Amino acid sequence: MSKIGRTNAEFALIEEGDKILVGLSGGKDSLTMIHALMEQQRRAPFKFELLAVTVTYGMGEDLSALIAHCAEHGIPHRVYETNTYEIAADKIRQNSSFCSFFSRMRRGALYSAAKEFGYNKVALGHHLDDAAESFFMNLIYNGHMRALAPKYRAGNGLIVIRPLIQLRERQLAACALENEMPTIGDEACPSMRFDVKMPHARASMKTMLFEMEQKYPDLFVSINSAFGHISDDAFFDPSRFNL
Repeated sequence: MSKIGRTNAEFALIEEGDKILVGLSGGKDSLTMIHALMEQQRRAPFKFELLAVTVTYGMGEDLSALIAHCAEHGIPHRVYETNTYEIAADKIRQNSSFCSFFSRMRRGALYSAAKEFGYNKVALGHHLDDAAESFFMNLIYNGHMRALAPKYRAGNGLIVIRPLIQLRERQLAACALENEMPTIGDEACPSMRFDVKMPHARASMKTMLFEMEQKYPDLFVSINSAFGHISDDAFFDPSRFNL
């Protein structure tokens, strides 16, 4: 809670009168996030609204445990139905990767839900490990210096926030485990029903960062700091030279 509070203060993620749609997949990250934001809502000296939204893929997912959990803890929750699974059957080629496709479709559904329900911000559950993995994936595979911003404006005008962006994945996993949250795992992933390859790039980055952290224990402390201290005139972009 302390780290989330500092992140919120540093980047002004949540402000007076905000109506925030929280993407709730039911995994460890999103479940921890909605509980943390509910607590932030209780503590904050100003008012804001929260609505947890779970996007379905249209493949008969069983969300009964998640729905019951939200009801038990007073979490405002709605299920947003999509036909992503049906669309994927036509769009995804055999033996192709799937993560980016489903991520884009899910993100688009959350944006649509926010607009439909009248919310001005969307909260996503990305953490520091996600940001570091994305940075090195972009660096190694795309030749691009890019990570995950704590806050940005989407093309449709919505503000997207990442309240967990300075937390480690293992912290979120421990929180979910210790509080016996009914997490949803890979059984709800539509890719399990397709003949597609697993996303090797992110798995490779996880392995690389794990090995680096064994050698440099403060690696993620430095990464978090580096993401906020960018000397952009020190790279090979003439438009940024300080001349």
